[in-house]
Amino acid sequence: MSGDDMVRLLMGVGVLVLALSALSLRRMSFGMIVRSVLGWVAIIAIVYAAVLHRDAIEAVLTDLGDRAGLSDQEMVGDTVRIRQSPNGHFYARVTINGVEQRMLVDSGATITALSEATARAAGIDTSGGFPVLLTTANGTIAAQRGIAERVTVGSLATEDLPVVVSANFGDVNVIGMNFLSRLGSWRVEGRTLILEPPTAR
Repeated sequence: MSGDDMVRLLMGVGVLVLALSALSLRRMSFGMIVRSVLGWVAIIAIVYAAVLHRDAIEAVLTDLGDRAGLSDQEMVGDTVRIRQSPNGHFYARVTINGVEQRMLVDSGATITALSEATARAAGIDTSGGFPVLLTTANGTIAAQRGIAERVTVGSLATEDLPVVVSANFGDVNVIGMNFLSRLGSWRVEGRTLILEPPTAR
């Protein structure tokens, strides 16, 4: 057990002792104390689970919002408007080779990145060529290159979009600058990301 673990253990025991002391001063029965402690344990477990699975919960809530007509992505003419999520990011509903996915829009990502599961579902071939090394916030990772034949966000579509695929992405899919740079323009106004189509030539 490390020193940090010991400190956490001692703090936990201290908090438990204080809580039990406070309850005993109120002259509560042992059964009432046990119920109170179990209640707090349940509350802490629920909060911990919610924090641990917040992305999955947010995806479910987004889906429910879409079904209820409270979508965070809407079309205004040919423009796509995406509301900022509670965690401060923008998530687009993207269709890749006919497969719909919820994807993080990241202007700091040079290239669009897909999880292995998404690439497999979209039928993207990553068997050709050598892996590429990517520098991410979590360090350098190896990824395979592929091409998405068609990528759409609302009515905005592009073809033959280069993508990278890696197991290191987990279940995260990212729309990068190589998609955004094909648009007419993109900008953030307040808490809304606005994607404009390319201008006709």
